[in-house]
Amino acid sequence: MNVITSVAVGIGLAAACGFRIFVPFLVMGAAARLGWLPLSAGFAWLGSDEALLALAVATVLEAAAYKVPWLDHVLDLLASPAAVLAGALAAAAVVTDLPPLLRFAVAVVAGGGAAAMVQGATVLARLKSTAMTGGLGNPLVALVELVGSILTSILALIVPFFLLFFLAALLGGLLVLALRSKGARA
Repeated sequence: MNVITSVAVGIGLAAACGFRIFVPFLVMGAAARLGWLPLSAGFAWLGSDEALLALAVATVLEAAAYKVPWLDHVLDLLASPAAVLAGALAAAAVVTDLPPLLRFAVAVVAGGGAAAMVQGATVLARLKSTAMTGGLGNPLVALVELVGSILTSILALIVPFFLLFFLAALLGGLLVLALRSKGARA
């Protein structure tokens, strides 16, 4: 995988961390185990039996915890900074063939930034769901986030450049909506 492709894959996996923290790492570990994804030095352990088992358990627990309406808000408080860190680590794990300083700069800025953007959108969606449904709609939001994380992780591996285009279009759309709603309130 060339540098540009590995950066695109890294940003896509980092964005998936904004939906759910463990899903992208489980997908990365499985893809590495199958020989589909080269990992940076120091991240080969993601493909081990122990890591895959731990990530699978963590994924199930994280998905289940988000189904509990009051617990999802507590998790959002913890997950917001954790998602940014996970996004940076996910990007660092797959961005190969760059000097270490540049690799970690790309991982922190692009990976952490992509995860922060998606995580921020999920927090806002959950807050809106809580306000509109009293929390009863939050399990549906959690399901959409889980599916979003799975699909984003897989698409990051299969069609990373398409995914980057989609994420950029989504960000643009969110910015337009935010500016319109700000203008409507003024």
